[in-house]
Amino acid sequence: MKMFNSEIENQLKEVFSKMVNDVTIALFTKEGECLTCEETRGYMQEVEALNDKIHLKEYDINKNQDLAKAYNVEMVPSIVILNDKEEYLGIKFNGIPAGHEINSFVPAILEVSGNQSAVPENLQSRIDNISKPTNIKVFITLSCPHCPGAVQKAHKLALSNKFIDAEMIEAQTFNDISNKFNVSSVPKIVINDQYELIGDQPIEAFLTEIEKN
Repeated sequence: MKMFNSEIENQLKEVFSKMVNDVTIALFTKEGECLTCEETRGYMQEVEALNDKIHLKEYDINKNQDLAKAYNVEMVPSIVILNDKEEYLGIKFNGIPAGHEINSFVPAILEVSGNQSAVPENLQSRIDNISKPTNIKVFITLSCPHCPGAVQKAHKLALSNKFIDAEMIEAQTFNDISNKFNVSSVPKIVINDQYELIGDQPIEAFLTEIEKN
């Protein structure tokens, strides 16, 4: 079943017309046990068809272990957004970015293509000072209207500093890791598996927690 009707397709085509450079969607799935892999594959195929600058490449997490390791992919389905040189910029979606989460997925494609908004100077200087590997997990549900904002901010930080890796995690699909981090409300932000924030926090709040490291 298609995710987009003709009206939404036309709206997305208009949005994606603002892409600057090509973007590759690297989709990791796995043969056998993967409840939402087929649905996610169909979704990504629809997205690829919306603009000639969007390219879909599919990988198997077991057959392409080296690539999965390079992108820190540990779950399926997982979507990694690569730039026109197929470089990983630290932006990943674990689980299908449907529902409200299309509002973080579409901006991620635009930003990786080169259509980026600037971060205020005072924040950029703090971001530039981050010099240790930093992982940001943002747990979401597809029905959460506040979650895309948190995911977008995490991804913005990843795009602004090569040491930052930011990932959306669909809490219901990945129950085990959600339970591990005691996810009872979303968005829940976990930094370096240690520092936690609840809600769609401003970038300043992300940075305050990161700086504790």
